Amino acid sequence: MPAEFGLKKTLSKHLFGGEAFLTVDEMLNLIPFDQLSVRPHDLPYSFYELFYHIWYTQRDILSYCTEVDYSAPHWPAEYWSQQQGPRDAAEWKALKNAFFEDRQKLRQLINSEEAGLNDKVPSSEKHTLFREILLVIEHTSYHSGQLLIILRHLGLYSS
Repeated sequence: MPAEFGLKKTLSKHLFGGEAFLTVDEMLNLIPFDQLSVRPHDLPYSFYELFYHIWYTQRDILSYCTEVDYSAPHWPAEYWSQQQGPRDAAEWKALKNAFFEDRQKLRQLINSEEAGLNDKVPSSEKHTLFREILLVIEHTSYHSGQLLIILRHLGLYSS
């Protein structure tokens, strides 16, 4: 387990991002509520829609890693919001809190002494915890770049 400790620490760090780009947390602080539903320059999604997708996918993978009786949601319908923006500030706050809480649960799972990175997830013999954590990190990183593009198009960020 000592060799795995360093890898777990690295994965935990990358789960929160920011090694080579703005973190999701930093981007969330840059977007005003009234800009969440804007689809700038004919982009097919808003900041809200992308963030919802990041959260939903993260939650789905967390469920996949922790539930024996996991059932996959329908793709793509359930992975994307049916609305362009939140109905109100309370809904937006709840979504952000859900994202932070689920990310923390993933961190706890990574750092758990009971969970080995090469352990199979309980719902499948095909995939390991390591693979699923990498998937969350890659997916979040990919869409974080898209969030940044939206911030730039809205004039809310320049490098």
